[in-house]
This record gives sequence, structure tokens and C-alpha cells, in this order.
Amino acid sequence: MKRLFGSVRARATIGATLVVAVALVAAGTAVLLSLRSNLIQEAAAQADATARQVASKVAARTAYEDLDLPDDEDRPVQVVDSKGRLLAVSDDLERISGTGTGAVRPDPGALREPGGGGDDEDDDGDRLEAGEISDEVERGEGTATVDGHTADYRFSAVEVENDDDRLTVWAGAPLAAEQGAVSTAQTVMLIGLPLLLVVVAGVTWGVTGRALKPVEGIRREMAAITASEDLGRRVPEPATHDEIARLARATNATLTALQASVERQRSFVADASHELRSPIASLRTQLEVGLAHPELLDVAGAVEDTVRLQALAADLLLLARLDAGERPTGGRLDLGALVREEVSQRAGDRLPVTVHGGAAVEVAGSRGQLARVVGNLVDNAQRHGTSRVEVRVRADGPEAVVSVADDGAGVPGPERERIFERFVRLDDARSRDDGGAGLGLAIARDVAARHGGTLHVREAPEGGALFELRLPLASS
Repeated sequence: MKRLFGSVRARATIGATLVVAVALVAAGTAVLLSLRSNLIQEAAAQADATARQVASKVAARTAYEDLDLPDDEDRPVQVVDSKGRLLAVSDDLERISGTGTGAVRPDPGALREPGGGGDDEDDDGDRLEAGEISDEVERGEGTATVDGHTADYRFSAVEVENDDDRLTVWAGAPLAAEQGAVSTAQTVMLIGLPLLLVVVAGVTWGVTGRALKPVEGIRREMAAITASEDLGRRVPEPATHDEIARLARATNATLTALQASVERQRSFVADASHELRSPIASLRTQLEVGLAHPELLDVAGAVEDTVRLQALAADLLLLARLDAGERPTGGRLDLGALVREEVSQRAGDRLPVTVHGGAAVEVAGSRGQLARVVGNLVDNAQRHGTSRVEVRVRADGPEAVVSVADDGAGVPGPERERIFERFVRLDDARSRDDGGAGLGLAIARDVAARHGGTLHVREAPEGGALFELRLPLASS
């Protein structure tokens, strides 16, 4: 049972069938009640008409034996006096109930005695003159047997004043038509309701199955991708414009992003291994030579390789934290003061660095990470510049802008986005000593993105490369 209800298709089919069943039962019940009420009212109207027809004859002082009462089984009639004695009755009436008196033969004594009512006011205070018929009608239900046929009837009673006695005329109308119509309608509903529910369940099952078929295809393909670990595969996209098609497209977009991320990580690991292997191998060689021949130990080279390893390890650690989604922490800081402090602490630069901009430009973020960005940009300008490096800090609308320009050869247009990829170095920067590991610009852009900013490169007005860092100004 749990497995059955675990299917969306089954739940949708059962839910739709139950809803339709409840709606049909409610509608059918309302129809039956309305039909029964209308037919009963029609029978009551027939009984009222017959009762008033006979009452008008009684009011006209027609002798009881000359009343010409209906003798068919559709309209049994009784005329009784105020004491409940039967004065006149339809022919062939054999048994009756529901009229207050079960007599089916006139009472001879009542026909001889004068009416002893002597009161022209009915029980409800309705005064009637002699020969007047009451406007009020009393109704009830009962049975009658006419000419051997017993059936249910709707009875109506009308009072009429006759001389000094109050008489009551009872007339009935059969309920057979109402009972037959209601029974027929009920039978049709009992037969048609299950058939209609079967049709609803079948249609719902088929429609949901057809609608969910692409989902099953997506599930199978995702299971195959998981089993094969082949992120190059894609789930089938149905040629529709519904939610399932959007799900398939979103799934493929996720797979594309995941594949790119995995490939990036694999490339990152491979490049990191390559970059680490060279200084480690060089350092090991120097240490082994020094161990065998202490007089040949290149201490300066070993220190240089160690420093390079330390810087590379720090870069890899920072990239790992950024990839893990680390958000910058810290408060407001003056970006211009940070740039001037970072430049003033540099020693051994190949080219002079000039800082422009004195107004306070405040941003929110990590002081250490932003200082790392400025340092990486200046290092890049030092490697590629010819005679000078210029750094400018300014506010531009809602953004703080730090631009670092050099007067070197610049960055070719096709390479202006590629240089921000990890371990990417242009041909003129491939030397181990001067080119770095190719992580500085990648780190700078990642840090800028984590601070809600951007980092781009374009051509400087004096020639060379102009790197522009834009960060949102700190809110007041």
C-alpha cells in the first residue's frame, strides 16, 4: 500500500477520482431531493384541487349520495363531519390511513343526525359562514387500497361550513410517479456513477502517465550519469513548454555547471601539482647536492625556492577558501589609505609606483583580502611595465574605483578575459622567476567578486594595461 501511494501517478489518480466521486454524490443527492420535492408538491397540488372541487359541491348543499365523488384509484375522497364520522366516500375504497379516520363506509347515524357542531369557528379561529370553504389546507401522507391496489398517497384536507356543522373533505393523490421517478434516477446514478469514476480514473492515469513519462526519462538518465560519473551526458529535454521541459533544461544547465566546476578543479589540481613540482624538485636537488658537497650548497637559491613555495601554498589556500564560499569579514575601511599603506611597505620594486587620490573612499570588506588584490595588481604591473606604475583611487557614483596602469605592451584583446583564469600566463611571462604561478589575477578577481565588485582590464591612455577594480561604496 505504501508503495502504491508512493507514486505520484497513483496519488493523482486516486485524488482526482475521490474528488469527482464526492462531487457526483453531492450533486446526485441534490438532484434526487429536488426531484422528490417537486413531484410531492405536484401531487399535493392535485390533491388540493380534488379536495376543493368536492368541497365546492358540499358547500352547494349537494346531497351526500349525489356528490359524484371520483371513483378511480388516483383520487380517493372522504367527507367527514366534525365528530370524525364518515359521510361520503369514493367507490371501491377498501382501506385508508393518514386521513384521521380509517372508515371506508358512510356512517348511517351521521347521515340521519343533524350536524352537532353548532360552531362556525375552526380550531385556528377561522370563522366560516354557511357554504364557505376554508382557505387553509391540511396535508399528510398515508396509504389507500382502491379496488385491490394499495399505494402511497399525498392527502389534502379542506374544511367547509355546511348548515350548522363543520365538514372536512379529504382527497388524495398517488405518489407512485414520484417514487418511480426517484427510483429510476437513483438506479441510473448507482449504475452510472461507478462507470464514470472508472472513466475518470482511467483518463487521469493515462494523462498523468503521459505527463510524467519525461520525468522518468530524466530520472533514468540521472541514475546513469551517477553510475558512470560521466558529466558530459545530458538528460532528454521534451519538446514542450511546460514545467517538466523547464526542469529538464534546468537539470542540463546544472550538469553543465557541475561539469565545468569538476573540470576546473581537475585542471586546478593538475596545474597546482605542476607548479609545486618544479620548486620542490629544485629545492630537493640543492639540498641533496649540499648534503654531498656542503661547499656547493646554494643557500640563496634554496631560500628563494622556499619563499616561492610558501607564496604558492598561501595562494592555493586562499583560492580554496574562496571556492568554499568564504565571505569577507570586516568593517568599513578607507580604500585610498589602504592603497597608500600597501605601496609604502613595498621594497625592491623594479619600477617606481605613484599613487593618486587623497579623498577618503570608504568600502566594506576584508582589509587583508583587499590589500592582497592591490598587491597582486601592482606585482603584475611591475612585471610588465617599462618605466613606471600608476595607481589611482577615486569615487565614481556609488562605486569606489582603484586603477593600476603600467606602460608596458598591454594585454591583447583576445587575452583580456583568459588572463583571469588560474595558472594562465602569457608567453612573455612564462619564466619561472618573473612570471609567477599565474594565480595573482585569478585571486584578485575572485576577491573582488566576493566583495560585490568587478575587476577588468583595458588599454591604458598612455599604452600598456589598465586594471580597474570597482567596489560598492560603504553605505552611510
